[in-house]
Amino acid sequence: MGLRVSHKLWAGAAFLAVVVAGALPGQALDGVTFTVAGGDKTLTRDLRAASGLVGAGKDKVALELFADARAEYGKLLSALYAAGHYGPVIHVLIDGREADSIAPLDAPRAIGKVAVTVDPGPSFVLSSPQIAPLATGQPLPSGFAAGKGAGAGVIMAAVQAGVEGWRGQGHAKAAVADQTLTADHASATLSVAVRLNPGPVLRFGDLSINGATRIRPDRVRKIAGLPTGHRFDPAEEARAAQRLRRSGVFSSVTLSEDDSITPPDLLGITADVVEALPRRYTFGAEVATNEGLRLNGSWLHRNLLGGGERFEVTGAVSNIVAAGSGLDYTLGATLDRPATPDADSTLNLSATLGHKDDADYTADTLALGLGLTHYFSDTLTAHAAVAFDVSGGHDSAGDFTYRSLQLPLGAVWDRRDSKTEATRGYYVDLGAKPFFGFGATENGARLTLDGRAYKALGADGAVIAGRVQGGVILGASAIGTPRTDLFYSGGGGTVRGQAYQSLGISVLDGATWVDTGGTAFMAASIEGRLKVSANIGLVAFVDAGAVGQGTVTGANSDWQAGAGLGLRYGTAVGPIRLDLAVPVRGALDSGVQIYVGLGQAF
Repeated sequence: MGLRVSHKLWAGAAFLAVVVAGALPGQALDGVTFTVAGGDKTLTRDLRAASGLVGAGKDKVALELFADARAEYGKLLSALYAAGHYGPVIHVLIDGREADSIAPLDAPRAIGKVAVTVDPGPSFVLSSPQIAPLATGQPLPSGFAAGKGAGAGVIMAAVQAGVEGWRGQGHAKAAVADQTLTADHASATLSVAVRLNPGPVLRFGDLSINGATRIRPDRVRKIAGLPTGHRFDPAEEARAAQRLRRSGVFSSVTLSEDDSITPPDLLGITADVVEALPRRYTFGAEVATNEGLRLNGSWLHRNLLGGGERFEVTGAVSNIVAAGSGLDYTLGATLDRPATPDADSTLNLSATLGHKDDADYTADTLALGLGLTHYFSDTLTAHAAVAFDVSGGHDSAGDFTYRSLQLPLGAVWDRRDSKTEATRGYYVDLGAKPFFGFGATENGARLTLDGRAYKALGADGAVIAGRVQGGVILGASAIGTPRTDLFYSGGGGTVRGQAYQSLGISVLDGATWVDTGGTAFMAASIEGRLKVSANIGLVAFVDAGAVGQGTVTGANSDWQAGAGLGLRYGTAVGPIRLDLAVPVRGALDSGVQIYVGLGQAF
């Protein structure tokens, strides 16, 4: 490999060459050959990926190809160093001439053939690698050891681990003080000696804010929750940035550390933020054969009172032209205030009005709630609330009214790799809602479970997805439980192929048999998902659900199942879903059911 011109000199010479050459067209490129000695398929693949010439279009003019050829040496050298090859020989020939031997002002006006040949040379291994001093208990990557491969990535990862070890113990300005890397070509070994400078232990200083105009600075600091005055911890810094992003007020958040230390030991942090548009509107639609059309929309203000308060009004109308029930509709409003009472908690106020017109009953509902959501981590949240719920309606036994004071509790553990189209991980939602009734409403508790798991099968886009749902009412009878808290099976959320809420139970209310929801419920779904292109996916699924009184296996219980095929079309906000399903157990006369919506079924 010949001598390469410095970047500054090359940039200036290339500009002069453009001026001299003007708009002269380049001769059509016959092709680029790329040869790697040794037959290492993985290395060849990596080098071709790093190359700027592989796949070069024939429409490129000669000057562009000449620039790519001159840059090829550096790109390939970086890839070879990353793979541990420190003695390569690289040739980039332009019509038989070495590219780096051609002066920039002598750039060819036409290029016919480009040939790249690489002899990687031996693969180097590490010899007596050393990084010191290290923070107490700080491990280094297992690959950073004598006799192991000397890839540049392994060395960089080891150095980064050493620096981060000190930063994790409060040494925010830890850095590399000195480094010596020596390649012994005779033995194909690389010795590495890196000396770290931990620097002093520092504490968090003040949080400065740039870019916040509509939200008060004191609220930004409260939401961030940076522990000013406490020992520096990069994990705390990362959590502060995540809290600001989680608030929804900002479209961009970046935290940076001051270059200098404020005496005696304070390190200032600056938050550069970009505020999101204060208002957002959403609209959605889903349609199913038996359930009809569902429309929903929302209006959101991200910063209602200047303190990051999120105020949202939502509305939904469902069962439009549904086969077995009338219109259901809801109108709700929520106010969420982040960092109340602490940085990892959000205060929630909610009010919801609704109307249900199902095959079994009609009812008007009102729910008021006051709660807290606490974020233990990015994947684990919990919530607790106090709510008052009232509903009044009519069923086959006559009029009814339910009033109850409720204490909803819950936790969500979300370890999916994507919320809209997961390929691995799991999701668990646990709920417990004790309720204390007034009048005819009994005391009891509603327990629920929603568990989902995903596993990718190889690299061809195949995924197995499974879901288990369960619920039970404890301490209250079906008649003494608010109707909206009972369980049904059937429809897009439980068993596709079966009519919406087609499976419940029948119980005596006085002397009248009433069709109603069950006090016990269980459902399971399994899907096989296969990507056939970047945007198109196919799905096969089986769903089953059971509902009973007290248990799903008792005398007053039954179960149903459905199966089908689906099509998915990927979009920026998630896949558009089309499912076709038929009943396979239970009511078998409902025919093919069609479900259309946004996002995977689960």
